[in-house]
Amino acid sequence: MGAELIIRPLAAEDDRASFTCGQADLDRFFHHYAGHNQFKLRVSVTYVAVVGERILGFATVTPATIERERIPARKKLPAYPLPVLRLARLAVDLDARDAGIGSALLAFVLGLAKRQRDQLGGLGVVTDAKPEAVAFYEKYGFARLSDDAIVEGAITADPVAMFLSIDSIP
Repeated sequence: MGAELIIRPLAAEDDRASFTCGQADLDRFFHHYAGHNQFKLRVSVTYVAVVGERILGFATVTPATIERERIPARKKLPAYPLPVLRLARLAVDLDARDAGIGSALLAFVLGLAKRQRDQLGGLGVVTDAKPEAVAFYEKYGFARLSDDAIVEGAITADPVAMFLSIDSIP
C-alpha cells in the first residue's frame, strides 16, 4: 500500500457500497446501518481505515455496561453496572486481508478506551466476537467471559463474549 493508512470517523459522503468483507451481516450493517446509527440515531460511531478515498476496514464502537460479577479477576468494584467501551463490529475488506488493517483498527479502539477511562471512566473493552474471530482477539489479550456473561444485547447470533481490562492495554 503506497499511500498512508488513516483511521477516522465515518463521513456521510464516504462510499460504503464498494466495501465487502465477505460476511453478509457485517457488509449489510456497514452499507445500510452504520451511517444511520452514527448520523441520525447517534448511538454508535464507526471509524474507517482508509487509504486515499478507499475504505479498507471499519470498527463500530458504542458505550456499554457490564455487571461487576462478569468481570474476570477484578479488585473491589461497585455493585452496579460498570462502564466499558463496546467494540460492536470490526471488519476488513477482502482485498485488504493480511495487511494489518484489523490490528490497526483494534489498536485505535483500545486507544479510544483509554481516553474514555481518562475522560468519562471505564474498565475495559467488551466484544461479542464471532467464533472465527476469537483467536484474533485472544492474541491481543481479550479473555472469554462465561457463557452467561453476554453483555446487554449481543450483536451476533452465536457470540463469544470477550473482555479486555483497561489495565492490560499498553
